[in-house]
Amino acid sequence: MAEQPVDKKSNFKKLGARHKARRRAVDLLFEAEARDVDVADLLSERVDLATHDQSVAPVHAYTHTLVEGVADDLDRVDGTIESYLQDWALSRLPAVDRAILRIAVWELFHANDVPPVVAVDEAVELAKELSTDDSPSFVNGVLGQVVLVAPQVRAAAAATRAPRPGTDA
Repeated sequence: MAEQPVDKKSNFKKLGARHKARRRAVDLLFEAEARDVDVADLLSERVDLATHDQSVAPVHAYTHTLVEGVADDLDRVDGTIESYLQDWALSRLPAVDRAILRIAVWELFHANDVPPVVAVDEAVELAKELSTDDSPSFVNGVLGQVVLVAPQVRAAAAATRAPRPGTDA
């Protein structure tokens, strides 16, 4: 029986649309911080650029969701991350790690269609791709603690959105 040729690409994890959207969101958060510009303005600029320049990839809807979500909830997201940094300040982390953690924490708190294990795995993968050798285990450790409180945060958010009995909502 002849050996089948090995397809090297089949050994690599296929990168889905959401992974690419997360990576672009990391890029946008990182760039906004580096340039000291508002991330919502930067996102709008990129959407306009993609609309007028065919060589620029369009911005995925999930990238919009992530960037806008992180921007809208930045204080709580950063406060959560900082509370799990032992002997570190958020400002001392590499900027790319901050962006990755912000996206993952936002997903853990708000993205009901993303299982917690997926949010953490995606963040670790992004850290492997984009950051230092120590970052994946660091990101995993911080998010491993956030995962424990995420269900309570989601439940509290749902309770504040739910209509109260006897009211017209």
